[in-house]
Amino acid sequence: MNCNFLWIFLILFSNLLFAQGQNPRAHLLPQGTIIHNNIPYHNDTLKKHLLDIYLPAQATGKCPLLVFIHGGGWLVNDKYADMGYMGNTLSAILKQGIAIASIDYRWSTQAVFPAQIQDCNRAVSFLYDNAEKYGLDKTRIALMGFSAGGHLASLQGLSKNNNVAAFFTPGSSKKFNFKAVVDFYGPSELIALKSSEDPKSPESILLGAAPLDRPDLAKIASPANYVDKNDPPFLIIHGEKDESVPYQQSKLLSGWLTVKGVKNELMIVKDAPHYGVMFDVESIREKVLEFLKGYLL
Repeated sequence: MNCNFLWIFLILFSNLLFAQGQNPRAHLLPQGTIIHNNIPYHNDTLKKHLLDIYLPAQATGKCPLLVFIHGGGWLVNDKYADMGYMGNTLSAILKQGIAIASIDYRWSTQAVFPAQIQDCNRAVSFLYDNAEKYGLDKTRIALMGFSAGGHLASLQGLSKNNNVAAFFTPGSSKKFNFKAVVDFYGPSELIALKSSEDPKSPESILLGAAPLDRPDLAKIASPANYVDKNDPPFLIIHGEKDESVPYQQSKLLSGWLTVKGVKNELMIVKDAPHYGVMFDVESIREKVLEFLKGYLL
C-alpha cells in the first residue's frame, strides 16, 4: 500500500514539474491566475503557432484582453521572453481584471515578412472566435509589444482598418478591432534604422533584403506608413539610451499620430537601454495601467 502511495506521489510530482516547465513565467503571476498553456491558434503543429492565455484569479464574466507580443529582432525569443523582466506590470494588469494572451509567431529565419504580422492577426482571430470558450470580451482587445513585438503591435493596430489582404491568413476572421496599443521601443520606420543598409541586420533578414535596397518592402512593413485618423490610441515608451532602436523611431511614430489626430502619449525613459527592469518600475507601470483602464475597463 505504501509503495502505491509513493508511486502516485511521484507521478503527481513529475506532472507538476512538467507543468511548471511548460510555463517558466507562472511564478511571476498572482496566485490563482488561470493559465491555458500552448494553445494552437493556426490549425497546425508549428511550435511558433502557439499562445498562452492568462485569466485573472476568480474572474467573473468576460474579461477584456491584452495581447502580448514578444521581441527579439524578429528572429529569436518566444512568448515568455519579455515577461521575465515585466512581471510586476503583468501582475498588476491581471489584478485589474484584464486577461493576457502571450503569442508566438514565426521567426524571420523561418519565413520572411509578412509571415509575422499574418501570425499576429491569426492569433487574434483565434482569440476572437474562441472568446466565449475562454471567458474573453472580444469587443475589448488591446495590444502590447516589445521591440520587434512593439513593431508588430503597432503595425497590427495601425493597419487593421486598412484591410491589407497580405497581412491576414486566407479564410481567417477579420471582425476584431483594437481599443488601444502599448508600444515599448518598437521600430516604426525600417528604412530610417541605422543598420538599414546592412544585409545582415535584423530588419534585412525580416524583409529578405536590406531596406535601402528595397524601400518598397520597407514601406509596407513600417507602422508609420499606416497612420490615419481612425487608428486606436497609443502609449509609446522608449529608452533614452536605446542603442538598438533609437528613441527617434518612437518620436517619429508619435509625431505622425499627432499630425493625424490620433490620441497618443510618448514616454522617453531617462538613461534607459533597449529593454530590462527599468521599464517595470512603478512610474511606468502606473502609466500603463491608467492607459489600459481608460480604454478596456
